[in-house]
Amino acid sequence: CRCCADSRRHSSILYNILRSEERTASPAGQGPRRGQASRGCPCGSRRRVALRSPQVACKAASAVLVKTLRFVQNVPCFQELPLDEQLLLVRSCWAPLLVLGLAQDRVHFETVESAEPSMLHRILTTRRQGEQPPPRGRAPGQPHHGPGGGGGTHLPSAGEIQAIKGFLAKCWSLDISTKEYAYLKGTVLFNPDLPGLQCTQYIEGLQREAQQALNEHVRLIHRGDEARFAKLNVVLSLLRSINANVIAELFFRPIIGAVNMDDMLLEMLCAKL
Repeated sequence: CRCCADSRRHSSILYNILRSEERTASPAGQGPRRGQASRGCPCGSRRRVALRSPQVACKAASAVLVKTLRFVQNVPCFQELPLDEQLLLVRSCWAPLLVLGLAQDRVHFETVESAEPSMLHRILTTRRQGEQPPPRGRAPGQPHHGPGGGGGTHLPSAGEIQAIKGFLAKCWSLDISTKEYAYLKGTVLFNPDLPGLQCTQYIEGLQREAQQALNEHVRLIHRGDEARFAKLNVVLSLLRSINANVIAELFFRPIIGAVNMDDMLLEMLCAKL
């Protein structure tokens, strides 16, 4: 974000401490002078946020995940694939499929800004001399796990949440039907470009069939809207900005803690949902 570039010369800890004391010494009730710029990031996209009502939103997201995997399991062509191919496909697309499910079920959620420890606080609370302060977005003393492990404690940013909400709003504005959602999910599920796939040509054919079915459905039902098929493909392109780690941190960590999503998906995929 470049919106704070002009104020970097005022970003030192000592400068902020002195300015804080100066503001404290100013007369009560006297706010900043007219035209004085805020030192926070005006766009706000870097602020860390959390769910306002995690129990409600996480429960809804968990229900959508179950329905999503049930949908996947009921696709006959998917069941014909080897288990390792099935798992590879699901691991790569569970988050976009989940967000499509949130849009289909019209799940709304609100977030609140999460208080983060300041840089000075992180430095002063460093436990051992010479230890580097923890990265921004993680409180001191909290463990960090890689993407393949149980996940970190990296709260989503306001910008990341806005991307999800923007996608949901786009879907709702198009009033996508149940069949259209099914064809979109099929297109997302059968991704032949994943490394490690063995049945590439078969999966590519399934994705092409899903796209053709969507096109035929749109031409039949929305004859007066020649641009609808293109609009639905825009929805698919927006899904590329959805980060699986953000979805896991937002909707699943608050209720199940540090869980390995790959393990959970494998367990759910092998179960009869």
